[in-house]
Amino acid sequence: MRTRMIRTGLATLLALGGLATSQAVTAQAADNPYERGPAPTVSSIEALRGSYSVSQTTVSSLSVSGFGGGTIYYPSSTADGTFGAIAISPGFTAYQSSIAWLGPRLASQGFVVFTIDTNTTVDQPDSRGRQLLSALDYLTQQSSVRSRIDTSRLGVMGHSMGGGGTLEAAKSRPSLQAAIPLTGWNTDKTWPEVKTPTLVVGADGDTIAPVATHSEPFYGSLPSSLDKAYLELRGATHFTPNSSNTTIAKYSISWLKRFIDNDTRYEQFLCPLPSASLTIAEYRGNCPHTS
Repeated sequence: MRTRMIRTGLATLLALGGLATSQAVTAQAADNPYERGPAPTVSSIEALRGSYSVSQTTVSSLSVSGFGGGTIYYPSSTADGTFGAIAISPGFTAYQSSIAWLGPRLASQGFVVFTIDTNTTVDQPDSRGRQLLSALDYLTQQSSVRSRIDTSRLGVMGHSMGGGGTLEAAKSRPSLQAAIPLTGWNTDKTWPEVKTPTLVVGADGDTIAPVATHSEPFYGSLPSSLDKAYLELRGATHFTPNSSNTTIAKYSISWLKRFIDNDTRYEQFLCPLPSASLTIAEYRGNCPHTS
């Protein structure tokens, strides 16, 4: 009888424990319905591909207005519901091919990614900013994958002139959840109006948009109350973002996940601030993040 009572008690405790675990998981999911993909690790954010298989579709410049078309990369499965979305602009005289590596790399982590061509290859940053926003509007309102996107979770990225355009887009549309200018170039050096969490990426060997006159003042002028960070790549040039780069990918994924998806599982890679290393000359930021 005593043995049966012990067994019954254990079974009850196990059942209650299972119920508590189930409730905790449910509560966590309810706390953040935007969380996508498995729990991250250093290896998962450094990997060439994340957990999602990726499909892509080409958008002709003839079928859109406000920008020059591009390529949409997106998770093939709809089992996890909708995803956040990011538009990415190339730099001065460049085409989407120069930033194409970011498409499948970010999409495989659980985003819809639109690498765009611009109206002309010599557009200035203000024009690049407007084109990034036009691309997001097309993506969310007209594209063939619009039903896969959560329109409240959008971000922008760009290289060089497109990086300057990234800041312009964030300034113009405060509802954006994340911005990442990559070795950005802009004649405007001050951005106190930006309300979008921004990761500024510079390169220590950049002679076209030197960090002292571009990325550093961009970062320094962002509001002190804003979630912001400055990553300076070591042994890098202005054109480093044009090739597959683990450091850029690692911190871009973490930033986009943390702020577009509000996924605090990625906070561990951003705070405490990463230390200088073989690939990082300097990293600044405000920790812990507030949004």
